[in-house]
Amino acid sequence: MEELIGQAAEIIMNSKFTMALTGAGISVESGIPDFRSADGLWSKFDPAEYASIYSFRAKPEMVWEMLREMDKVVSQARPNKAHLGMGKLEKMGYLHCIITQNIDNLHQMGGAKNVIEYHGNSSTLSCLWCGKKYKSEEKRDEYPPRCECQKILKPDVVFFGEAIPEYALNRSFQLASSAQALMVVGTSAVVSPVNTIPAIARQNGAKIIEINTERTHLTDTVTDIFLQGGAGKVISDLVEAVKGNEKN
Repeated sequence: MEELIGQAAEIIMNSKFTMALTGAGISVESGIPDFRSADGLWSKFDPAEYASIYSFRAKPEMVWEMLREMDKVVSQARPNKAHLGMGKLEKMGYLHCIITQNIDNLHQMGGAKNVIEYHGNSSTLSCLWCGKKYKSEEKRDEYPPRCECQKILKPDVVFFGEAIPEYALNRSFQLASSAQALMVVGTSAVVSPVNTIPAIARQNGAKIIEINTERTHLTDTVTDIFLQGGAGKVISDLVEAVKGNEKN
């Protein structure tokens, strides 16, 4: 493992443009279970019923039953060693962009500034009717939270039935085609369209570093270096290896 960490550190240091693709697995150590896991949100709430934009428009009070549960978990979460380590790599100039499927704002809290969010961010709320925006913190004591126009607010996350932001799609594909290294962290990358990013990067010559607790379909197809383990420990070790190489 130490040898693989060293090889990954070398790839990152030699890359002129390194990006990361992250999923639910990176936030598990912060206490946020994958929505699809046995104790995740979808085990309690049917996403087809509670997480679609059509449901929100028709029955926002009902949808806020689920959102309230989600907010309890996400609002208490803090960045773990993986988020902090990636923030350090960005500050050191070795990580240039993070594409995340997460809505928890933990990358930004961990120090990363260049984050593209595929599914939005739960730290802000918007009114679908008048367009006014609020910080979630401002409305935490209201249930359900209402706009000054008295309509129920929606968190700025992408619901089923809503499109992924066009900017996020276009920018991520553009960057993937010019990356020299891609870190895939805490995701099996099976959900479309984000699942195409590793292949696009690989086709254009990027080295793929995969960090997951278990092997995925990527491991035997596009991955160059597979670092098996929890993201917090692996990324901390990777940061230390990069620092060590800088001194040599």
